[in-house]
Amino acid sequence: MGIEDELGPQAVKIYKAMKDMGFLAEDKMGTAERITMSAKLPKNMVMNALQELQNKGFARRKVREKAAGYYLVR
Repeated sequence: MGIEDELGPQAVKIYKAMKDMGFLAEDKMGTAERITMSAKLPKNMVMNALQELQNKGFARRKVREKAAGYYLVR
């Protein structure tokens, strides 16, 4: 059972983009803006996909001073 079975197409694209950029740990997280640039999707789609990844336990969000950071946990 792969991630394609659990997630929608945009969430899979965001997951792969984050994995390619190396956002795999809390000390190597990226902002939604950088993920948007890499995935070449509209920001609202990226935000919805990030929300889906968080809800299903694939990603975490950490609030920082200027912008929240996202990283993969699975």
